[in-house]
Amino acid sequence: MSHENNHQQAQMLRGTAWLTASNFISRLLGAVYIIPWYIWMGAYAAKANGLFTMGYNIYAWFLLVSTAGIPVAVAKQVAKYNTMREEEHSFALIRSFLGFMTGLGLVFALVLYVFAPWLADLSGVGKDLIPIMQSLAWGVLIFPSMSVIRGFFQGMNNLKPYAMSQIAEQVIRVIWMLLATFIIMKLGSGDYLAAVTQSTFAAFVGMVASFAVLIYFLAQEGSLKRVFETGDKINSKRLLVDTIKEAIPFILTGSAIQLFQILDQLTFINSMSWFTNYSNEDLVVMFSYFSANPNKITMILISVGVSIGSVGLPLLTENYVKGDLKAASRLVQDSLTLLFMFLLPATVGVVMVGEPLYTVFYGKPDSLALGLFVFAVLQSIILGLYMVLSPMLQAMFRNRKAVLYFIYGSIAKLVLQLPTIALFHSYGPLISTTIALIIPNVLMYRDICKVTGVKRKVILKRTILISLLTLVMFLLIGTIQWLLGFFFQPSGRLCSFFYVALVGAMGGGLYMVMSLRTYLLDKVIGKAQADRLRAKFKLS
Repeated sequence: MSHENNHQQAQMLRGTAWLTASNFISRLLGAVYIIPWYIWMGAYAAKANGLFTMGYNIYAWFLLVSTAGIPVAVAKQVAKYNTMREEEHSFALIRSFLGFMTGLGLVFALVLYVFAPWLADLSGVGKDLIPIMQSLAWGVLIFPSMSVIRGFFQGMNNLKPYAMSQIAEQVIRVIWMLLATFIIMKLGSGDYLAAVTQSTFAAFVGMVASFAVLIYFLAQEGSLKRVFETGDKINSKRLLVDTIKEAIPFILTGSAIQLFQILDQLTFINSMSWFTNYSNEDLVVMFSYFSANPNKITMILISVGVSIGSVGLPLLTENYVKGDLKAASRLVQDSLTLLFMFLLPATVGVVMVGEPLYTVFYGKPDSLALGLFVFAVLQSIILGLYMVLSPMLQAMFRNRKAVLYFIYGSIAKLVLQLPTIALFHSYGPLISTTIALIIPNVLMYRDICKVTGVKRKVILKRTILISLLTLVMFLLIGTIQWLLGFFFQPSGRLCSFFYVALVGAMGGGLYMVMSLRTYLLDKVIGKAQADRLRAKFKLS
């Protein structure tokens, strides 16, 4: 049994490494591109970024609806069939879903394209948003079928193809965005709306590259032929229906953050027009301050949460199907440890260098932009926890509970949205989202502990240790920042970059040393690798 547990931990660490790397690289590219993009947009930068994000919020929700939680549900079903030694069912499932999801992608792409004018009006912006939304319909067309193949690899616990496809998608997307924006803004007409439209169309170009990578890995591993074989006697329709039933809760719970962002988009400008005298352009800039600008950084932070939550899902399902609740509880404990071990110090670190970090990406912030940025970064802890707990609960077939807790959070968001905007203006959407997600987080954690028998004291002790290490890092690095202030004050983008790199390296290095000394890092990289690092740095 201990050998099996070690094997599962090794699987989880390997999967976490691949997905963490791909998510981090993808999110980093998705954040770094904004530096030249923002500069080339010139005076239109904040408004362009606001429009870009408004288009992407709707697009992200359409992706969620059009895939209906299929990647995670397919991964879960494939893991179940493999555990039951029914591998042929996995290939029959993929075969059925590729046709079904291609049709679904076509339907939702048409819906987004046709209803773009109506959605643009609802957002309070109007015609400027229409071509941006319509350019994103192409991505909706092919994403559903691509997500099925990603789910297949995830269910097989082979996350390298999944990770490589994500990286390829983002690299090609960013190249297209930057080339198109430079050509339009610096060499061409200077039409910022055309540049934003090409930047959003880049999502489709990136997905084509991602699809090519996935097909390559299917062919390399000899699975491509089996996926498209016909003539099996398996009831594919039943498999399809079973998996869709599993998928519906995933779309509801998994879309919480996107739905909350869309609600912010649909209510903020319209309600602020009632409560204040700000112009429409000022409100788009404010929306950019609390939503578009912080998202580039916060999504890097919570990408690790996504990685951990999705990596542990097939293993958690496998243990639950076997009835091995002890192993399931250990996976839950390790997943939450991994989440907090990264997210707590990373969030505190970003807050500590908030102003220079913001300057690197968007130029020197005013007090409102900086305050909203810091609040949104701190909120990452709540978002990351939700994105781990929700799939965990559903991995153990507690779908109804997960949906119920999501509904509680959604009701809280709806009830609090207008009052918080009226009272706190641009801080309102962030405050209502924070409160709304705390509710399902608490309920899901209690339910998971009840089902698996998780030792809460173990999680509490580890979280306290992580918090203490983070506090030590905060105090020591804060002192160094105070001393640096006598000699070096970052101002422009370049100086701010070097300042963030220096302070970040010191903070990260200090936290890693403390994690090695306390044996906490063993949970992330494995004991053997941690022992080698302790020996190398003479920390044992």
